[in-house]
Amino acid sequence: MSERAPSSRSGSSRPDELVFMALGGLGEIGMNVYLYGFGPPRARSWLMVDLGVTFPHESEPGADVVLPDLRFITAERKNLVGLVLTHAHEDHVGAIIDLWPSLECPIFATPFTAGMLKMKVGEYGGSLSLPIKEVPLSGRFNAGPFEVEFVSVTHSIPEPNGLAIRTPAGLVFHTGDWKLDPTPVVGRPHDAGRLEALGDEGVLAMVGDSTNAMREGRSASETDVAKTLRKLIADAPRCVAVTLFASNVARVASIASAAHAAGRTLVVAGRALHRIIEVAIETGYLPKGFTYLDQQRFSDLPRDKVLVLCTGSQGETRAAMARIAENEHPDISLDKGDIVIFSSRTIPGNEKAVSRIQNGLARLGVDIITDSEALVHVTGHPRRDELKDMYGWIRPKIAIPMHGEARHLREHAKLARACGVGETFTIVDGDVLKLWPGPAAVIDQAPVGRLYRDGNLIVPDAEGPVKSRRKLSFVGIAVVAMALSRRGEIIGEPGVVLEGIPAADRDGESMREIVLDAIDGTLRSIPPKRRGDHGMVQDAVLRAVRSAINEAWGKKPVVKVLVSVVDGRN
Repeated sequence: MSERAPSSRSGSSRPDELVFMALGGLGEIGMNVYLYGFGPPRARSWLMVDLGVTFPHESEPGADVVLPDLRFITAERKNLVGLVLTHAHEDHVGAIIDLWPSLECPIFATPFTAGMLKMKVGEYGGSLSLPIKEVPLSGRFNAGPFEVEFVSVTHSIPEPNGLAIRTPAGLVFHTGDWKLDPTPVVGRPHDAGRLEALGDEGVLAMVGDSTNAMREGRSASETDVAKTLRKLIADAPRCVAVTLFASNVARVASIASAAHAAGRTLVVAGRALHRIIEVAIETGYLPKGFTYLDQQRFSDLPRDKVLVLCTGSQGETRAAMARIAENEHPDISLDKGDIVIFSSRTIPGNEKAVSRIQNGLARLGVDIITDSEALVHVTGHPRRDELKDMYGWIRPKIAIPMHGEARHLREHAKLARACGVGETFTIVDGDVLKLWPGPAAVIDQAPVGRLYRDGNLIVPDAEGPVKSRRKLSFVGIAVVAMALSRRGEIIGEPGVVLEGIPAADRDGESMREIVLDAIDGTLRSIPPKRRGDHGMVQDAVLRAVRSAINEAWGKKPVVKVLVSVVDGRN
């Protein structure tokens, strides 16, 4: 749609605007959730692109995954015309099961992504029913004032899509996750002709992947990885295990082909891999005759005639590879002379977990091959020369880097300017960027934040249990239980429990005795007439205990004081 004069809608005297913002995905890799708004400021229609998770840092103890805080758009959900999914990676779809009930909008996806989401809903086990509208590859649909076209790109999962989003203000191209791979093994190669045609149509803005904006050259092809894996597997003298991102169907196909060529039987260990393979077969990305054995059959096979495909490339403690490394897997064991191939990259933040597994495998005598030793993994994101190609095709007036940490976004913006883009914006989550009419500018700030899936619950970051556990992990906890009469007389000796706190100070004095002395001194310092104020006594004991431990240890622990009031007549 071509640019037109400002109009008004919904009875508003304010002109229409086209805005872009993110509730996750800007200044971080993961937790992608983007919003396009069109209409007058108080009556915009909103289109959401992706709704993903990220994985917790070690400073977020006990959290299973991290989700975006959607409070901004839930307040506007009557104006939310749809959620569009670019592809099925967890950092783009992983929050849907937990957070869609707060949105209740239609979901648009191509067949593989729709199949993965339907399977997740089936495994959820609740009564959730999602209104998934399946759109064919290269298909189009309308949602409110937005006309959206899926544009085929290549990535590390079937059916990655860029989005051509047409509005009365003009065309925006949202790249999704992409790379340029003319031989992707599975699925379509990128459609350079269609991308160039979009540029000829005229693109107001491009919102683009920044993950590899600091890396020169071009990313290698999946076909190159397939060749390396075939040789490594053919040359291996004993058992071979490969761990990878479960969603990389092309890699699964390459490994299965290499196993067959080497006369090995494919064994699959890990629920996520079974799920991906099932959907890939249903949608035609793996052949109907794709065969493999479950992990229980491993011990039936000669060690030099088996290849094990495992989950756990990122050090996940409950995944198959972690249990194998600890020699605790119920069906699969590895020993001296076996080979494990890490056909993946380590996501930032997972280095310690991956290293722990690799060290465990080394103690078993297993030989380890990573992408540092051989071409066993390639990125799914564009390097600088690929970004230059994309800008040459799309030729946007405005560039907005996304999907990257701050340094990635800045480097992407520099490259975009070098490619001739007139305006670039390195915004952060919550910034509301007006794209049209007039000069682009940040015009508002929306609330953003993080939620945690904590067991069966969704909990907040601020003042939530994860924040409390974070503090406990650094300073421990002291719990004091006291019984007082109604007049404030202490009955019996207080109970003291210290967790995560040293047993003694540097002079060897018991920390428990230090705490009891602090309690005793505090109670003696309070005049008898005032001890009837049990809240005041509780607060004074808490401060005294924390101060005494801090003086002895140099750290202030979390302190809890429990006061029971006992009727003195009993």
